[in-house]
Amino acid sequence: MVRIYTDGACSGNPGPGGWAAVLLYGQKVKELSGFEAETTNQRMELRAAVEALSALTRPCRVDLYSDSAYLVNAFRQGWVERWLANGWRTARKEPVENQDLWHRLVELTGRHRVQWLKVRGHAQVPWNERCDQLARQAIRTGVRGAPEGE
Repeated sequence: MVRIYTDGACSGNPGPGGWAAVLLYGQKVKELSGFEAETTNQRMELRAAVEALSALTRPCRVDLYSDSAYLVNAFRQGWVERWLANGWRTARKEPVENQDLWHRLVELTGRHRVQWLKVRGHAQVPWNERCDQLARQAIRTGVRGAPEGE
């Protein structure tokens, strides 16, 4: 069982963005973060989940915590399945945005057993706050953060 916390941030929307994830396994903590020069907050939320799940070296049971209703609801409320059935079109018949990241998330959730959990942002959830800090730091520095821990 791996616990993952993710967050995305954007300075302007669109604008420079950062993403971050904290992976917890037993006593081990691994921090990941990164930067994109021109992006959106939604992309950074998705990117954080993609990067976190991609970092897992073998199939795992995962509790993934995010403050993004967009990300969590897409899986918990069946949006992704409907998008797949509708050729990656929304209920309004418009193309789903960020399809590249959604495709990757579908692939990764086929490998891992993921439970998507919503947390309130900026509600003193320590690991969520750490992700927010790392994502904002990535924007400030404009570079991919170095993973910490193992």
